[in-house]
Amino acid sequence: MRALWTIVHRWVGLFLAGFLVMAGLTGAVLSWDHELDDWLNADMLHTPGKGALKTPLELAAVVQAADPRVDISYMTLGLSPGEAASFMVRPLVDPATAKPYVLDYNTVFLDPVTGIITGHRDSKSVALSLRNLMPWLRNLHESLLSPTFAGSNRWGYWFMGALALLWLADSFWALVLTLPVKRKPAQGKAESVSPGKSWWQRWLPSWRIRWGAGAYKLNFDLHRAGGLWIWGVIVVVAFTSFSINLYREVFYPVMSKVSTTTPGPYETLKPAPFGSFIEPKISFAKAIEIARLEAPKLGIATPAGGIWYGGDFPFYNISFFDPENEVGAMGMGLSNVYVSSDTGQVLGSYRPWHGTAADVFVQLQLPLHSGRILGTFGRVLMSFVGVMVAMLSITGVVIWWRKRRARRKPGVVIA
Repeated sequence: MRALWTIVHRWVGLFLAGFLVMAGLTGAVLSWDHELDDWLNADMLHTPGKGALKTPLELAAVVQAADPRVDISYMTLGLSPGEAASFMVRPLVDPATAKPYVLDYNTVFLDPVTGIITGHRDSKSVALSLRNLMPWLRNLHESLLSPTFAGSNRWGYWFMGALALLWLADSFWALVLTLPVKRKPAQGKAESVSPGKSWWQRWLPSWRIRWGAGAYKLNFDLHRAGGLWIWGVIVVVAFTSFSINLYREVFYPVMSKVSTTTPGPYETLKPAPFGSFIEPKISFAKAIEIARLEAPKLGIATPAGGIWYGGDFPFYNISFFDPENEVGAMGMGLSNVYVSSDTGQVLGSYRPWHGTAADVFVQLQLPLHSGRILGTFGRVLMSFVGVMVAMLSITGVVIWWRKRRARRKPGVVIA
C-alpha cells in the first residue's frame, strides 16, 4: 500500500506543482494587497483635497457625467478625506449596435472632496500593468485569468477548486509517507529498527533537516520536514481554497445537507443567465436608505461602507464595516443587508458570528484562508506558507528529476 501512495503522491504532486508554485507565491503577495496597491498607485488612491466631503451619490453623478456609456455597479459609501472613493461601472448598451459599449476600464477613483477623477483601471484585464497589478494577481490566484467560455466566467474557479480538493487529498497521502515503517530485516541481518524506540522516536527524523548532508539530502529534507511543519496550515488553506472557489456549486449545498444552515438570497435565488442584466426598479439611494434603517434592528453598529448591484441577482448588497478596517477583528468585520431591487423588501442579512454553527463555519472560510482570523500575525503566516508551498512543489520536482535521471544511469545510487 505504501508503494501505491508513493506513486500517487509523485504523479499528483507533479501535476499540481506548477499551479501550487503560482498559487503560493501570488497568495504570499496578496496577503498585503491593499498596502502594496496604495504604494504602487499612490497618485490614484491618495487624494489631496481638503474640506467637506461630497456625498456618494454626488460622486456617482460625476462618474456617469464623465462617461455616458457607463452605469454604476458599486459605490463607496464610507468616504474619507485623503483616500479615493472607488466606483465600479458596467457598460450600457450602444443603441447603434444593440451590444454593450466596449470599455477599457471598470473602476473609477475620485477625490471625495473635489470630485475630481484621479484614475481608472480595468480590474478584470489580462494585460499586466502597475495600475492593475494587484487585481491581476488576485484573478490569477483565484481563477487563472480564465476568460468567458460557453456562457460562463466560472471555469477558472471550478478548475482551481478541483485542484484544491486534489491538493487536500494529496496532503494526507504525503503525511502517510512520512510515518515510520518497521521493515523486516534481510536474511542474516539484525532488525533494521531498534525495538527500544517508540513510534514517535522513529518518526522524529522525518521532522529534521540535515543541513550539512549534501544537496540531495537537503532538498529531500526540505520537502519532507518542511511539509510536516506546516502540514496543518496547508490542510486549512487547501480546504478553504476548495470551499471558496466551489462555494455555490459544491460546498454550500453539501453543508446544507449535513448541517443546519440559514440560506440567504445568494443561496436561495438563481442568478440570471450569464450576460443578461436585471434592471432594478428602485434606486441606489432608496436601497441605501432602507438598509441604513434596517441595520440597527439587526444589531449592526458599523456604518454603511459600500453598495453593490451586479444585475445578476435582483437585489442590492449593502455592506457595513469600519472604514478604518474593512475586515475588522479576526477578519469578521463585514456585515451585509440585502434589499430587493424590485420591491425594496429586506431579503436577508449576513452578520458575522451569527446563525447556526454551520453558518459560522461558512463565514470563517475566507478569514481562515487569508489568515486574517489571526490578525497581522496570520497575514505574515500566510505569506510564509505561500512561499513554503512553492518551495515544497519545487523540491518535489527536483526529487523526481534526480531519481528519474539516476534510474537512467546504471550504477548511480541516490541515498
